[in-house]
Amino acid sequence: MRQNPLFFLTLAPFLIGAGPALDPAKVHQEAVVLDTHFDTPANLGRPGWNITDRHDVEIDGDQVDVPRMNDGGVDGGFFAIYTPQGPRTVEGMRTARDNALVRAVQIREMVSAHPDIFRFVITPQEAREAVAAGRHFVFMSMENGSPFAENVSLLSSFQRLGVTMASPVHFRNNALADSATDTPEWHGLSPKGREFVKEANRLGILIDCSHASDETLRQVLALSDAPIILSHSGVRAVHDHPRNVSDEDLRALAAKGGVVQINAFNDYMIDQPKIPEPEREKAMRALMGEAMRKFDSMTEEERREFVTKRRKIDEKWPVPKANFSDLMEHINHAIEVAGIDHVGISGDFDGGGGVDGFNSVADYPRISEALLAEGHSSDDVRKVMGGNALRVLAEAQAAGDPALRAVIPDTH
Repeated sequence: MRQNPLFFLTLAPFLIGAGPALDPAKVHQEAVVLDTHFDTPANLGRPGWNITDRHDVEIDGDQVDVPRMNDGGVDGGFFAIYTPQGPRTVEGMRTARDNALVRAVQIREMVSAHPDIFRFVITPQEAREAVAAGRHFVFMSMENGSPFAENVSLLSSFQRLGVTMASPVHFRNNALADSATDTPEWHGLSPKGREFVKEANRLGILIDCSHASDETLRQVLALSDAPIILSHSGVRAVHDHPRNVSDEDLRALAAKGGVVQINAFNDYMIDQPKIPEPEREKAMRALMGEAMRKFDSMTEEERREFVTKRRKIDEKWPVPKANFSDLMEHINHAIEVAGIDHVGISGDFDGGGGVDGFNSVADYPRISEALLAEGHSSDDVRKVMGGNALRVLAEAQAAGDPALRAVIPDTH
């Protein structure tokens, strides 16, 4: 289950600093490596797709599978129930609820189908036990609160299914909160959004404010009884984008005990053209519109055709591409401002993430190597690679009502 040691033959075998020599492969292997935002569950309904098969991001666009998790020493992560923001009607929110339930079942079925590979977990201790037993752990999270926005008490139903982290909002405002990428409506949380914070705290669910507006983030920090997380965000001081977090809010997040998981989404990493090429935008809208209508039913051949068409658009109308150095700039700035105890990593893989040099889960050892090369200790690496995220989850769960904690038996 651990990384392929041949990966490190391309790296310097030892990094010499002020202290003893550190072996990057050993340090990475000893860390619990987790990604806090996999959009991979969107693939689970595709005909013929299997997470145990080796895929290729250059051919089919997929970035997460078991062989490459093994290559990259990735022990597990949060598999997201992503719900796009639909109509804010009773029927629209019920449709979101039903779609989220289907996705939750698909995640559980993925684990059940491969009991020798995966363990579904709800606590950090269970995750560590899975690693010790040679299995990848699977946490379940929710991206966008639309499935429970009509009735916040539904959050408890998802918690009983195994959801341990949830965000109130995505790209557009909803009945709970304002999005970072929409015009302010509530100026932060709505009354139902405040109810969501209290209910998540009561259930011991870790609140995720990636995609939330600055006002929403600040209000959640003020209201929450537990620390929170930004499961896949960048830093605004490096690239000024509303999806990224400001230094002021980074400090407030850290003061509350929270964690920012730096993502690898190109548009949030580096400057992009102020005025997009209109022909490129038109072509991309047409391609993505076609793809989204049938994504869950795409065959492998259709998926490869989609990737080829997208590559041709990039070749015809290129845009600046972020690379590994850009990613490390965001990570280093977050560490400098928030502190080593409050930073982690998420590639935003299978959800549009990935930059040159960090484009699938197989590339995770590069982060450990870079941190060590910059003078960080092995303890620091363990924190960033997963320890900080596990700590904040444990604290959110400890703040909840113990009588309400879900129990997911490991029957395999």
